[in-house]
Amino acid sequence: MVLILRRLKCKECRRIHHELPDILIPYKRYSSESIEAVIAGDLELTVAADESTISRWRAWFFCLASYFAGALISIAARYVKNAVEEPPGLPRSPLQRIWCHVGDGPGWLARVVRPVVNTNLWLQTRSAFLSA
Repeated sequence: MVLILRRLKCKECRRIHHELPDILIPYKRYSSESIEAVIAGDLELTVAADESTISRWRAWFFCLASYFAGALISIAARYVKNAVEEPPGLPRSPLQRIWCHVGDGPGWLARVVRPVVNTNLWLQTRSAFLSA
């Protein structure tokens, strides 16, 4: 599969940014649909990944879930006039907090990742070590 990513030049910072399509998550080798099924605990899991990969996906998401929820609130406050606040009530899981903002239907992970990446709020969790 070949993907063509849009390159956009910002008039303010004069940098080039790449627009992320819905099917990708940065630094993940599986589609967002596969990772979404694992995180949501889909009972009919048909992802061709080993258990260590699946546990790393879950750990990655739940480690960053609060950050994602905060980033979505920030994006809504910046770009949407009638930003939705989280409804008060009993404590919910991080996943349920995120679903308040993007819904729990198919494609919810893409609706989280894409705006976070495309507004430059993505946390870089990879590092490169250069040898001398």
